[in-house]
Amino acid sequence: MQAMASLAPNPMEAALAEMTLDEVEALAVTRLQDAGAVAAQAGPVARSIRLAERDGVRSHGLMYLPIYAEHLACGKVDGRAVPQLSQSRAGVLLVDAAHGFAHPAIDLGLPALLAAARAQGIAAMTLHRSYNCGILGHHAERIAEAGLIGLCFTHAPASIAPVGGRVPVIGTNPFALAVPDGAGGVPFVLDQSASVVAKSEVILRGRKGEALPEGWALDREGRPTTDPDAALRGSMLPSGGAKGFGAGLMVEVLASVLSGAVASRDASPFSGPAGGPPATGQCFIAIDPAAFAPEFGPRILALAQAIEAQEGARLPGARRKAARSRTARAGVMVDDALAERIRLQKN
Repeated sequence: MQAMASLAPNPMEAALAEMTLDEVEALAVTRLQDAGAVAAQAGPVARSIRLAERDGVRSHGLMYLPIYAEHLACGKVDGRAVPQLSQSRAGVLLVDAAHGFAHPAIDLGLPALLAAARAQGIAAMTLHRSYNCGILGHHAERIAEAGLIGLCFTHAPASIAPVGGRVPVIGTNPFALAVPDGAGGVPFVLDQSASVVAKSEVILRGRKGEALPEGWALDREGRPTTDPDAALRGSMLPSGGAKGFGAGLMVEVLASVLSGAVASRDASPFSGPAGGPPATGQCFIAIDPAAFAPEFGPRILALAQAIEAQEGARLPGARRKAARSRTARAGVMVDDALAERIRLQKN
């Protein structure tokens, strides 16, 4: 493929059209540092942008870079934050993200979480005074790559009303599960939100001027809407009705209440400059399968094979894995509108 011009002198002056993943990451680091982030904050976030583009999840890739930069500039994220790690009990890790990005705070606590889980069989880590952690499944996958079961939860500013209501009280509140196969592989990663679709997808449709499919959202009055702006002022619909709201409520308990983070209904938005730091939270649980079931790996592989053997069926995360190979061949395409947004913020 024809790579874009070298980013080394000034990545913002390059013609953004076709990029390698290295160029995506370098651009993200540069833009975040320009906006006020120190290297320790910018690096992990830039890597998350790279991984989102690698997996074809564009809503969490370069599309989010101008939002990150805006939040650094307006003070919703402290680009110089130094996260702090403490351990209240043998299997309990606590991380104060200090209103910085979630990614460096997660990086700080993850090695201790893995060590505690191996020693105890199971361990948990919570984060508070945190921020959007990007694609939750990537964090669960890191735990599984280390040979442990990763179960992760993150809440978000309120955007889902209870079934029968119209005032949002919980966020889209994703949860993720990643499992090891006992031989260094990760057979599947389940990553889903409590809503029918991630809120970032609604934002993306709005920027493109596209209508939403029916069944995604309600307006402020509780009426079904296909207008992205009306949806953002109203409520996302929970996946599966009351069951989806229940899943989101579970995440709220673990990622917000248990972590000591602000409630979703009180958190400032992850988009736009309004409000101070969101101060949201996460909860990560790591489980050592060897402490429970020595034959976990073969049994997980048998389960995965039973799913894949059926025509038309696929494992959770299969599309993202397929996108990785496509991205390796073709690189990342950046449309003119996004390129202009990044350039304008630079200037």
